[in-house]
Amino acid sequence: MFPKYLATFAATLTFTIGAANAQVRIGVIASSTGPVASIGIPQKNSAALLPIRVGDLTVEYVVLDDGSDPTAAVTAAKKLINEHHVDAIIGPSGSPQAMGLVQFVAEAGTPMIAPVGSAGVVLPMNAQKKWVFKTTQNDSASVEVLLAHMAKTGIRKIGVMISNDAFGENRYKEIVAQAKGFGLSIVANEKYQRGDTSVMGQVMKLIAAKPEAIFIACPGSPAILPQATLRDKGYKGRIYQSDGAALEAFLKQGGKKVEGTILQGSMMLVLSEIPASNPSRKVMSDYVAAYEKRFGKAETFGSQLYDAGLLVANAIPVAVRKAKPGTAEFRAALRDALEATKDFVATQGRYSMTPENHSGMDKKGANELITVQEGKWRLVR
Repeated sequence: MFPKYLATFAATLTFTIGAANAQVRIGVIASSTGPVASIGIPQKNSAALLPIRVGDLTVEYVVLDDGSDPTAAVTAAKKLINEHHVDAIIGPSGSPQAMGLVQFVAEAGTPMIAPVGSAGVVLPMNAQKKWVFKTTQNDSASVEVLLAHMAKTGIRKIGVMISNDAFGENRYKEIVAQAKGFGLSIVANEKYQRGDTSVMGQVMKLIAAKPEAIFIACPGSPAILPQATLRDKGYKGRIYQSDGAALEAFLKQGGKKVEGTILQGSMMLVLSEIPASNPSRKVMSDYVAAYEKRFGKAETFGSQLYDAGLLVANAIPVAVRKAKPGTAEFRAALRDALEATKDFVATQGRYSMTPENHSGMDKKGANELITVQEGKWRLVR
């Protein structure tokens, strides 16, 4: 666990993007330090690409780092709400942090758009979660694509290795809920902490169960460790990863041990293979070009936060017709406008929200089936 005193300090590190006297103020929480930094850094960088003018309004983004720690995420959210009086919050980077903020943003009446995978931040819908939206495709859709591929290719027995947190637990729940429908049986299930330096015990138990494939679910670089250990111990079966592993670091650090991995991920990974007819390709291409001009290689997790910012920017002109920015009435109107989003094309796909569905992405969005071939991402054909 990231040290609490360091995480609290990290949450006080603030920088702003946009006019200092902006009319609309948006808070951003990104894990740019700590175990989830591989996700949080591209998200922090992406905040600098968001529009600082929407119509006649200027927009300021107040960016905080939560150090990958749920407690620090709460500290950051309170700071944004109570000191900076933000109209909305984008973030945080991790599912555990996002789950911990639901109560606080609801009590403050401040909409939050979280770029996380866990559907638990928006489901089941209730009075608190009505203030929360998300941009990353729900765990259920991601799991469905991978289990369908397993079944299609003749796999029947699977092992599961998850991070011991909200991200891993929610993926495992979906695997259990859907496995039987695809004719799959789970013969072993193991957990590990993101900060672990060895998973030898868990790996040996998985191998002993003789699964034909193993599904690893962990966000960020820590997803590499169990796969590398499985290969080191001679496991020859197919390995699937969640979209949490969709990082350049996964390829570079994993090397030959991640060759042949199959995961569900963003079109960014295989942009050159996406047809021009896909409406999100241009939005994604423009984002990648802008990101790489300023920061170098783009990562998929940054585009998830970028989509959240685009959704807010799309809702601002609607909300400002009803109330003045900086007021409770404007925050409520912004929430209502987000919920009324229809057919909005962003980098990950097309979003349409409803009172019951605060993810809003259609099933085709961000749902590419991708593999690793010769150290590069390729579409599964």
